[in-house]
Amino acid sequence: MPDGSTTTDLRPGLAVLHGNRLETLRTLVVDWLRDHPLAPLEQETFLVQSNGMAQWLKLAFAASPDDQEPGCGIAAGQRFLLPQSFLWQAYRAVLGAESVPETSPFEKTRLQWRIYKLLPGLLEAHPDTFAPLARFLAEDAGARKRHQLSRRLADLFDQYQVYRADWLADWLDKQDQLRDARAVAKPLDTDLRWQAVLWRELHTDAGEAAQMLSRPGIQERFIAELDAARPGSIPGLPRRLVVFGITSLPKQVLDALQALSRHCQILQLVQNPSGHYWADLVEDRELLKLDQNRHQRDSGTAGHPLLAAWGKQGRDYIGLLYDIDRPEHYRDWFSQIDLFEPALPDGNDLTSAPLLQQIQQDVFDLTPLPEPGEERPLGEDRYLRFHRAHSRQREVEILQDRLLDAFEQADRAGRPLRPRDIIVMVPDIDAYAPAVEAVFGTIENRDPRYIPFTIGDRRARSEAPLAVALERLSDLPGARLTLGDVLDLLEVAAFRRRFGLREEDLSLLRRWCRDAGIRWGLDGAQRQSLDLDTDFEQNSWRFGLRRMLLGYAVGSNAAWQDIEPYPEIGSLDAALLGPLRALLDTLEAQLRAFSQPGRPEDWAQRIEALLEDCFTLQTADELSLESRVLSAMQQWLAACEEADFDETMPLSVARDAWMSALEDEGPAQRFLAGRVNVCTMMPMRSIPFRMVCLLGMNDGDYPRTRPPLDFDLMALKGQYRPGDRSRRDDDRYLFLEALLAARESLHISWIGRNARDNELLPPSVLVSQLRDHVDRGWRVTGQPDQPASEALTVDHPLQPFSPRYDDHHEYFTYAREWEATETTGPVEPTLPPPELEQPVVLSLADLGRFLRDPTG
Repeated sequence: MPDGSTTTDLRPGLAVLHGNRLETLRTLVVDWLRDHPLAPLEQETFLVQSNGMAQWLKLAFAASPDDQEPGCGIAAGQRFLLPQSFLWQAYRAVLGAESVPETSPFEKTRLQWRIYKLLPGLLEAHPDTFAPLARFLAEDAGARKRHQLSRRLADLFDQYQVYRADWLADWLDKQDQLRDARAVAKPLDTDLRWQAVLWRELHTDAGEAAQMLSRPGIQERFIAELDAARPGSIPGLPRRLVVFGITSLPKQVLDALQALSRHCQILQLVQNPSGHYWADLVEDRELLKLDQNRHQRDSGTAGHPLLAAWGKQGRDYIGLLYDIDRPEHYRDWFSQIDLFEPALPDGNDLTSAPLLQQIQQDVFDLTPLPEPGEERPLGEDRYLRFHRAHSRQREVEILQDRLLDAFEQADRAGRPLRPRDIIVMVPDIDAYAPAVEAVFGTIENRDPRYIPFTIGDRRARSEAPLAVALERLSDLPGARLTLGDVLDLLEVAAFRRRFGLREEDLSLLRRWCRDAGIRWGLDGAQRQSLDLDTDFEQNSWRFGLRRMLLGYAVGSNAAWQDIEPYPEIGSLDAALLGPLRALLDTLEAQLRAFSQPGRPEDWAQRIEALLEDCFTLQTADELSLESRVLSAMQQWLAACEEADFDETMPLSVARDAWMSALEDEGPAQRFLAGRVNVCTMMPMRSIPFRMVCLLGMNDGDYPRTRPPLDFDLMALKGQYRPGDRSRRDDDRYLFLEALLAARESLHISWIGRNARDNELLPPSVLVSQLRDHVDRGWRVTGQPDQPASEALTVDHPLQPFSPRYDDHHEYFTYAREWEATETTGPVEPTLPPPELEQPVVLSLADLGRFLRDPTG
């Protein structure tokens, strides 16, 4: 903890502070910054890994000094940055803005278009070296393969710049080799040498002035400049930097922080699951050269199996920190530099504690599993539950009942549970968001079952109707333009507004279009563009519009030029035909424009015209989305200009430029907003909550897998280095963090039964490991033959109205609409059966029409 000094004279240096509870680390930061303030108007700089963590820290600073966890009463003068963004700013501050541009010419987007431009020439100039790429790019209609390959290669070289700078330096020196973690080099395989050649060509194409602007080159000059400069002599660097709770950083960033620590005071707050030395619990321990003097290995333990199975990412990161950590330099700053707190207070009986806290305490103590026959007793435990469901919808319905029960139980215990105390995490938020909205969003706020919630991490293209409409309109050349497609566009207010239509006009238009026989296709020419052999226009939009116009003109007269009039249009309603005609003309014009290849500038003008011609934007959200799309286009134009790329390209390639703006989270995404937080499992979502709920823990869905590219050299055998990122290792550590972040209860569910045949389906391998761990460490009191994990598992029925939900122990529901109604005798019909003059014979076609439109 801070030593109580209030001086503003900050001593430079790097202080690495370990703790197993983020709340304790957060309190230390708040106290330290309050007791050692910067000068007025000077900004505090924080490096975090997610916006959620930034919000959590801001709330702590804004808390009243009288609260149980004292804050500063205000959160102001703070900036929160991602590590790589901060590092580039530091490069510019140290080396000069004139020496380092705002964006590197080797930044991923610029690399992509430079590679796209260079590939055809390289395949021709080096046919033998680039033969593997030539085989892949053969028969590349529309340059789609070339575009996809360029994106993947740009991403790969971006990773090399962060994690394998030594490779790139060797390649520039024409040493086509790979160094492993011990700096032992071996020649690059013949079929992979094209990567070294491509990297040299990229540097040549960028020009002599840009050749020192790749991250490895800048990093080398950056560290040399910091080493040579006198402390405090470089303006633009923050005097203090707080790195909070980040679970993994590349060695390149750690080296930069170590160099910066000669000029800045850097506090690095690290969440460490255990106060003991645990780096040898996982594989590849020979790669780590760790100082074991700080956190001594408990020689009486063999290690915790879950920490060994899931902790690889944290192990590597903590190991890299040990290499640069010098506690003797900052130990006198604080009264305590290791802030470890057991899950159970000293003196509490471990066996009588809830199972969740026992597991957390075992991880903290590195307690191994007991010998067979020495398992702990498992009593009545409500704090760790596994739930098998039949679908995502059922998972969310079960969650709703469990949350309502948790609120009720907490009120009875005198410790009210608030919605903000609960987090719900899923592997893919776009897959679960509709179910969450269908279950939680349909209950009115005056209903006792109402639970306020917020969904985070959703992409704009899956959340905003305008984004969905823009995505569809930008793909007009490949669209069938069915009746439903166009009517769905009219459901978007900004699109409907552009053509002067009201929401109440849609039902009439829908009936007209359906009855006029419109099914798909703008006209015959558009159908031919979809590789159809005929140009027939029947049942197209143009044909249907002609039927409507003819019907308005002549009523129900005979057909004219093979067009049967549609006579249902009359009176003032006929005014709707004008907007419908304008809509079809606009779609035709946009289809012609988007069907032609164009240069980047042409595509920017076309997307601006699309926004202008198809939408009338008024609301703040609509204008914000327009700004994001136009900003993305401008950034793309800048990237193409810096890459000297000005070729024509088809829609399939250019469309990526503005679609990237719809992939990101919208600016209105909120986290910790006083509601139940529903979000994606992502790094640093380990913020502590009283109740943690994990949905979608299905086999194959989590850990999420992203197979490495065939040409990813970092994935080759023997090329692993501590600090390398892996989606699978990330997800394993996230699961461990979620387990440790649950302060009171942990809810885990998955689709555990097939909805068709009720067949048992396995959960995620991580859930299976946790269940196996429980089975090996605990036994059910009074039922020695029942696995402990099954005693903690609720096998839910397929339907929410199952008779099993009778408020009996684990099977209950708060959904009153499914309550059974008891009757004392036969129920008399309220209406007599209809009297028919003659029997009615229904065909299958009649039944089909009824099911499609019961009210028609």
